[in-house]
Amino acid sequence: MMENLKKRLPGILLAILIAIPAWYIGKLVPVIGGPVLGILFGMVLAFWKRPAIFQPGIQFTGKKVLQYAIILIGFEMNLYNILATGSQTLVLMLFTLTAAFLTAYIAGKMLHINGNTTILIGVGSAICGGSAIAATAPVIGAEDDEVAHAISTIFLFNVLAAFLFPAIGHLLQMSDTQFGLWAGTAVNDTSSVVAAGYSYSEVAGNLAVVVKLTRTLFIIPITFALALANTRKSKQQAAAQFSLAKIFPWFVLGFLLTAILNTFLPIPEAVTNFLSQAGKFLISAAMAAIGLNTNIIKLLKNGIRPILLGFLCWVVLAVTSLIAQGILY
Repeated sequence: MMENLKKRLPGILLAILIAIPAWYIGKLVPVIGGPVLGILFGMVLAFWKRPAIFQPGIQFTGKKVLQYAIILIGFEMNLYNILATGSQTLVLMLFTLTAAFLTAYIAGKMLHINGNTTILIGVGSAICGGSAIAATAPVIGAEDDEVAHAISTIFLFNVLAAFLFPAIGHLLQMSDTQFGLWAGTAVNDTSSVVAAGYSYSEVAGNLAVVVKLTRTLFIIPITFALALANTRKSKQQAAAQFSLAKIFPWFVLGFLLTAILNTFLPIPEAVTNFLSQAGKFLISAAMAAIGLNTNIIKLLKNGIRPILLGFLCWVVLAVTSLIAQGILY
């Protein structure tokens, strides 16, 4: 454990150093927000040919630290509000998920993109970005290049969403609730949902996180259905590779646990406020790490057709969420 910490510490400290000015400026300019600035600063520094010693910690911060940050945010949540929000948005999610999958299927056929890449971009757009792609890839037997195309495509629109969604939300004069629902249901990856939500407002960020974590749970039935479908083609392969333990987003349980503790235990407000604020600072650090691992030039070179498919899914998902909100609420 100490050996892993030593390997990761340089990258973790680098992400934290980037997060400090991002967090501070984000407080001064809340319309932009610390998470978005973290991504931006990280992307600028990504052009720096940094020593390899930083990489383990950067990867750890961009994935695991983000999950720990979301768990800490649970300390400012009320369990009853989480359950109410999740149940109320299920119908909205059914609209958005259906729209994303149909778009991926139809557009994938029209663009002549292979089936695995289409599925990966579809689940990445509809559910939870890179996590959904990583969970789905072994289930459908995707090749490394298919996974790379899908993840890079989804990530491109994750970054764009973190910048564009808050600006569009202010332009449309959306309320905190409207924007929280929109970001939670229409932005692909958890990291960008968090960045966009908290860049808009604290209320919008809290709602977006709850909605997004509810949406993330759809990874289980979707990957299970894909495993069953793939079993018809290769029963042994699908059965061997499908693992509920591997695909389940365990950090969601941590988020629920901290929300339960905050709801039922008499924890001093100063303590819960400190822990939740620490979580939000760590989100800026995680965004910085993600930015450090982003090579925009490389993303654009991966091919125009997967990018076009990702763009279509992204736009349809965003528009469907707005229309469904207008109908349901």
